[in-house]
Amino acid sequence: MIDEKYKKAADFAVSGIEAIKRTGIRVLEMRDRYAKFLMPLEGNVNHVGMMYAGSLFTIGEFTGGIIFGASFDYNKFFPIVKEVNIRFRRPAMTDVTIEVELSKEEVKRIQKEAEEKGKADFTLDLEIKDVQGETVSLVHGIWQMRKIPEGMESPFPK
Repeated sequence: MIDEKYKKAADFAVSGIEAIKRTGIRVLEMRDRYAKFLMPLEGNVNHVGMMYAGSLFTIGEFTGGIIFGASFDYNKFFPIVKEVNIRFRRPAMTDVTIEVELSKEEVKRIQKEAEEKGKADFTLDLEIKDVQGETVSLVHGIWQMRKIPEGMESPFPK
């Protein structure tokens, strides 16, 4: 279920970037500081019938943007990715899901640092799981939240 106040952010997340849109990613749940989404196997299959490694990377990288939308004011800030590493543990032969959550304390820390310095890094360690709940990939990434420069409009929907 998507909390009504995050509906626009969720819609933009899956359709605002053409490359993401092509994967068929769907937001399953989005509320304060939490999101869960799904990438279908269909349309993301490689030459041997398993999920394409690039698609798995995409859902891992996408996570930093969607948790940003569930945690911060995207009319004042925007996220960028600094680094993402993925470890493929087993083939994904089904749809996959990923969940992400930030604590209130971490959101406050990031917000305060970004207000003071104009930017702040945050780290996520995540698991991409198949429909049986088995971890198929481990994702470690660093994203950065930046203040939207004065005079520049937010790239996100109002």
